[in-house]
Amino acid sequence: MTDALKRLSDEGVAIWLDDMSRTRITSGNLAELIDQQHVVGATTNPSIFQKAISQGDGYDVQVGDLAARRLTPDEAVRMITTADVRDAADIFRPVFDATGGQDGRVSIEVDPRLAKDTRATIAEAKQLAWLVDRPNTLIKIPATEAGLPAIADVTGRGISVNVTLIFSLERYRKVMDAYLTGLETAKKAGLDLSEIHSVASFFVSRVDTEIDKRLEKIGTDEAKALKGKAALANARLAYQAYEAVFSSDRWAALERAGANKQRPLWASTGVKDPAYPDTLYVTELVAPNTVNTMPEATLEATADHGEITGDTIRGTYEQARAELDALAALGISYDDVVQVLEDEGVQKFEQAWNELLESTKAELERLAPSEA
Repeated sequence: MTDALKRLSDEGVAIWLDDMSRTRITSGNLAELIDQQHVVGATTNPSIFQKAISQGDGYDVQVGDLAARRLTPDEAVRMITTADVRDAADIFRPVFDATGGQDGRVSIEVDPRLAKDTRATIAEAKQLAWLVDRPNTLIKIPATEAGLPAIADVTGRGISVNVTLIFSLERYRKVMDAYLTGLETAKKAGLDLSEIHSVASFFVSRVDTEIDKRLEKIGTDEAKALKGKAALANARLAYQAYEAVFSSDRWAALERAGANKQRPLWASTGVKDPAYPDTLYVTELVAPNTVNTMPEATLEATADHGEITGDTIRGTYEQARAELDALAALGISYDDVVQVLEDEGVQKFEQAWNELLESTKAELERLAPSEA
């Protein structure tokens, strides 16, 4: 096995695991990944928790106790998920301390049903930060129009945020603006900016899935030649936008006050099309001060045969722009694609949340104490 993961880390890419379960925590597997596979953080989402709760008996004791207290599925989900995130955060704490708070972080999602409600999202983020009560937690807030003011508000309160479901370059710029606005609010309130961290989760593989489908429909050789290029081009131009914002005068004033850059995080990096290399969205998105959150299969593939050749983002911007322009010339609307992906993303997370509630409800009923 090559040490591709170490080389990736040495290039400035933080490796986070896109998975979490109680079994992974209690078995020692998470600690092992930290120790042996250079994993320095983890993300969760509703579908990850749904899968974990519905399989095996790792949650039986806690769910039995929650059933005895007659908690609703909504209440039980929060108790179960925050317990996992708290325990995972404790395992990551040495990494958090060693990296000055940059890594060693675990993300937990606000209820995705609140994606269009700014005030409720803010309230939920505050509640989650209080419930988990660990400094190395990131609260995940979607980058919807309603999410943007919530990101600014929550950041301004000193809560570290993982902004999720970013697909478009324009929305990503608004996300960075919301983060800087939040930091400026925090600065005015006298908060320690060095303790506020953030990542911006820019989704990758889903862009290719949607655009490749449209290219296939066009069917020309010219169209087929562009398959598998849009996601990388989009992400690389996002990094260009990141470089521009975090070299601005506005940022410089915050940096002098101790603020941390909001790192781009490559999300949805598992390859959906088997025709593409299974490490495509890892090896081709290498640049300093980024995060790549990988499903375990992608992590293992990278460790086994990933070829890390240095920075594969900077220097590609002209080509990336030309590839997106070529898509537009074929009649593929970038704005339509990213809107479809955002709508689908919110819908999928809502669906996964409802499935999580259903699984939890079934477990509560199964483990409820029998009536005397």
